[in-house]
Amino acid sequence: MQTRVSDITRLIERLFPLSLAEAWDNPGLQIGYLRAPATRVLVTLDFDHEALEHARAQKADMIITHHPFIFTGLRTINLDTAMGRMVKELIEAGITLYSAHTNLDAGDKGLSQFLAEKLGLLDIKPLDSGKQENLFKLVVYVPPDHEARVRRALMDNGAGHIGKYSDCSFRTLGIGTFRPLAGTSPFIGQTGMLEETEEIRLETILPSGVVPQALKSMQDAHPYEEVAYDLYALSNPGRVYSLGREGRLESAMSLADFCNQVKHRLGLAHLRVAGDLTQEVRKIAVVGGSGASFMDRANARGCDVLVTGDLKYHEARQALDMGLAVIDAGHQGTEQIVCEYLCVLLTAEAGSEGLETEFVYRLGPECIKII
Repeated sequence: MQTRVSDITRLIERLFPLSLAEAWDNPGLQIGYLRAPATRVLVTLDFDHEALEHARAQKADMIITHHPFIFTGLRTINLDTAMGRMVKELIEAGITLYSAHTNLDAGDKGLSQFLAEKLGLLDIKPLDSGKQENLFKLVVYVPPDHEARVRRALMDNGAGHIGKYSDCSFRTLGIGTFRPLAGTSPFIGQTGMLEETEEIRLETILPSGVVPQALKSMQDAHPYEEVAYDLYALSNPGRVYSLGREGRLESAMSLADFCNQVKHRLGLAHLRVAGDLTQEVRKIAVVGGSGASFMDRANARGCDVLVTGDLKYHEARQALDMGLAVIDAGHQGTEQIVCEYLCVLLTAEAGSEGLETEFVYRLGPECIKII
């Protein structure tokens, strides 16, 4: 069966729910339609003319970018503008455009987590409690011989995670009653007759971001035409998500040596730094992209260094005044690593579901050059 765009977006949003995105952001489907084929997918940082030409050369029918091409609502598509022409060319090429931005930054397996791991940090945790997921308890009643199928459908779509445990559920056996009315086609029983049958009460937990897809998968796997289920909002604290991460180096080193480590591990020729290069550092904060707004939080957490991009002069002065070193590895430098990483991640996810899709990535040219 041919893989559709909807299959790929389901994989992405299971890993990085859109609910994790910042309020100002616009991730998700940008241009195209969910029923379109997705047999070859190009992952890149930005959508531009070069990315479109690369997708054509690779015969890709879907492009995934980190930065949304459309940040705010379009009032017009003016074909006299560069943006308008790119929209037109994309549609004419039959290529779907999708974005995973701050939801990808904040996810458990997201950009900031990968950046922290890439820099060799240990004991990695969220830099702040930027977002806390809301939890729900789902209870569904299912015939005993269909319980395993329904449970598997729920677990494969984000349900059943408690801390570092997956596939968490509880079940009890009981008796369900129902009377099928006119116009029904009951899986068990006859129209107009009161029926009593054994059913399993299956319970599990799920975060708000996966509720729609989990319910759909449950209903698709369930044999009843009317599925009886309850969904309860819980007061239990959910997982904490942050756009940044903090961690520690295995052993302390000078700021100069850590700068060299950052350059080596991110494949950079240059970076900018505010701080005393002889200073000993060990506790590190990272925020991919533009993360200078996290300086206060990094300082409050006792971090010696913040690794991010797009540092301005007055922000550097502020960091120096508070005693926090800041390494500006560039917006592109801290984010372009996500392209290959996302390819590897989605290849594994697609393979586990038997989806025949090839993922390729493109590292665009430097947006800002140092000469």
